Amino acid sequence: MKKLIVLAFVGFLAQLIDGALGMAYGVTSSSLLLAFGIAPAVASASVHLSEVVTTAASGVSHIKFGNVDKQLVYRLIIPGSIGAFTGACFLSNLPGDVVKPYVSAFLLLLGFYVIFRFLFKFQSSEEKESKPLSVKQSIPLGLIAGFADATGGGGWGPIATPVLLSKKGMTARKVVGTVDTSEFAIAISATVGFIISLGWEVVNWLWVGALMIGGIVAAPIAAWLVRMVPAQLMGILVGGFIIIVNARTILGTWVTDEIYYPVIYGFLFLGWGVAIFFGVRKMKANQAAEKEKNRKLAS
Repeated sequence: MKKLIVLAFVGFLAQLIDGALGMAYGVTSSSLLLAFGIAPAVASASVHLSEVVTTAASGVSHIKFGNVDKQLVYRLIIPGSIGAFTGACFLSNLPGDVVKPYVSAFLLLLGFYVIFRFLFKFQSSEEKESKPLSVKQSIPLGLIAGFADATGGGGWGPIATPVLLSKKGMTARKVVGTVDTSEFAIAISATVGFIISLGWEVVNWLWVGALMIGGIVAAPIAAWLVRMVPAQLMGILVGGFIIIVNARTILGTWVTDEIYYPVIYGFLFLGWGVAIFFGVRKMKANQAAEKEKNRKLAS
């Protein structure tokens, strides 16, 4: 019962973050499941099964509010589904104890990437001017993001969203809506891959149900939270959280002398704090510049 409550909290926290950022449900929930000792393949399978429900609800909402570029969704779901299915089969055939630290290392790198993305590459502007992602560009993006999503338990949003935001031609609102909607197909493909490779018997439906319930409860709260906490600050917070959680698994595997743990954790927390500090400063500077621009336009 205690584990179910913990898993419901994991689903709640992951959906809370994902609802505020448009990404990081898989990365966050997989990181926490790995931290609780669940095997990588089972953790990723559980996450993707729960995502079938959460991404469906998210996709329907985004379509209803006109946040989706349907043409780009079609371009992403085929290569993304192939990549996710391949990644699921690949992960399922690896020994859990051997692959766990490598999956954590991958998630930790994603955490650094998320911080870098929101600290240095975040753009608050809505409108862009140029051509959106082409078919030739969408195929490798879908394959890589789908494979990373299945093998790491997350990665579709952290990889696809920044790439699309870096391309001109789409609003930030449609980027988030398109990525969230296309993720429904990715979750199904990864789930099919895990079921074929692992079998239904490895799936703990109570765990999956707990993740789903936690996510459903968090959805409306996340909608409110996104109005209160700036997306740039939330991204930096999430990136640091992912790094700290996965550092535990990596240290336990590759650093045998625990005397170094406080120093390493201290360095990570210090770096996280510095990133938050500069992120807040950058946000305030951008807000001041925007106010000055509006004042000049008004005068």
